[in-house]
Amino acid sequence: MAAAMTMATAAGTAAGTTTEPPPPRGRDARPHRSGVSVRTRITATVALLVTLTLAGAGLIVYAIEADRIEEDTVRGVQQELDEFGRTQRRGIDPETNRPFADLEAMMRVFLERNVPDDDELLVAWVGDTPEVQSPDDDPLPSDPSFQDAARPLVTAGGSTRIQTDRGEVLITAQPTRQGDDTGALLVVNFLAEDRSELLDTMRTYAIVAGLSLGLVTGLAAWQSGRLLAPLRTLRSTAEEIGETDLSRRIPETGNDDITALTRTVNGMLDRLEAAFVGQRRFLDDAGHELKTPLTVLRGHLELLEAADPEEVAETRDLLLDEVDRMGRLVNDLILLAKSDRPDFVSLGEVDLGELSEDVLAKARALGPREWRTDATTEVVVRMDAQRVTQALLQLADNAVKHTREGDTIAIGSSYDAGSVRLWVRDTGPGVPPADREQIFERFGRSAVAGNDEGFGLGLSIVRAIAVAHGGTVEVVDAQPRGARFVITLPARRTPSDATQVLEGRPWPAS
Repeated sequence: MAAAMTMATAAGTAAGTTTEPPPPRGRDARPHRSGVSVRTRITATVALLVTLTLAGAGLIVYAIEADRIEEDTVRGVQQELDEFGRTQRRGIDPETNRPFADLEAMMRVFLERNVPDDDELLVAWVGDTPEVQSPDDDPLPSDPSFQDAARPLVTAGGSTRIQTDRGEVLITAQPTRQGDDTGALLVVNFLAEDRSELLDTMRTYAIVAGLSLGLVTGLAAWQSGRLLAPLRTLRSTAEEIGETDLSRRIPETGNDDITALTRTVNGMLDRLEAAFVGQRRFLDDAGHELKTPLTVLRGHLELLEAADPEEVAETRDLLLDEVDRMGRLVNDLILLAKSDRPDFVSLGEVDLGELSEDVLAKARALGPREWRTDATTEVVVRMDAQRVTQALLQLADNAVKHTREGDTIAIGSSYDAGSVRLWVRDTGPGVPPADREQIFERFGRSAVAGNDEGFGLGLSIVRAIAVAHGGTVEVVDAQPRGARFVITLPARRTPSDATQVLEGRPWPAS
């Protein structure tokens, strides 16, 4: 009774006690949130680029227009001076058809026959003072500052700029002489008016540019928010995924890069969920398998009578047998853990016929059965001979456990349509169709024979070896009865000296 209670207590402890891992030190359990969102950064970047673009375009337009106004002003001045030059060269008064009486008369006729622009003033300077102007109501020629600036140009010619209460003024002089009279034609341009029009245009441009900036920024914020919505959903989903719940998925909408990322993340979550579920089941099954021998060890050690040599010897043998069972389980688990490593298989050239014969010779020691060879293929293949031999012997051992003395177990190999096939056939009870996938899972077991002391890892090791070679393993019905386990490995036939080599194409382990 004490042993039973001890065994039950140990089993309950092993099955019901779990230890929660402590949270990692130095890490905040709350999700980290950045200060500035990606949406804000994108919107700010678009706004900055649009601002720089519009401002640069405005500056370029302003520079071009200002230069154009300057050129138009110079062109207008040159036109007035050219017309005055023609009048001076003719020297004939069109009203009397006689030469001009004096310089003032010539300049007066010229001003009467030329209408200046709205921003232009023509002044006839004779001697030391301005005598005639057009339009004649402009007060600028009587301004002392204007006269002081214009007086040097009357004799030297050229142009100058002065600031007045009407803005900047350009004065251009064309000196002239007639007889003893000297003077000059002054073309005065008021630059502020044209520049004021340019500034009005630029203010209008600034208003339109500001409205455009607001519109583009709003559209950028809306569009970036729409495009980044799956990423926000991804973040919230990732925050909601816990250690025990990986079922959440991200909605997939659209057909762009974000949607492709969403599909990729959902696929990753599918793989993670499958991996965690498999790991959890694997740990549960491993714990279940280890619980029994540990309980047996504890119970027998607690009840051991150390003074009884016979009981000590019996208990020793029993405990060693349980330790051997746990050792086999640990070795199988280590082998399965290594199956995902790239160096799990080491490919080399192997004669398929010789490999089949060697496996058959080794399998005869597994039990008194009628061992046969179904078929062999005399080709050279690239595979890991030790791993493939291990898989075939595992299948042969499994066949021994599910057959009786006198039953037939056959081993065969073939090459067909670019693939290598190796199989183990027996005349036992076979495998029910409903169990044919389950038996290849870790700790997956179908109908267990009475002499089967395994852990349900043998066929999963066979599958791991096949997958590591890029192949598959399946079980089908044998004829006339029994089961036929077939390992199929992909291969490619290439010439190699006098033999034909089949090079397997390794696939990534799933």
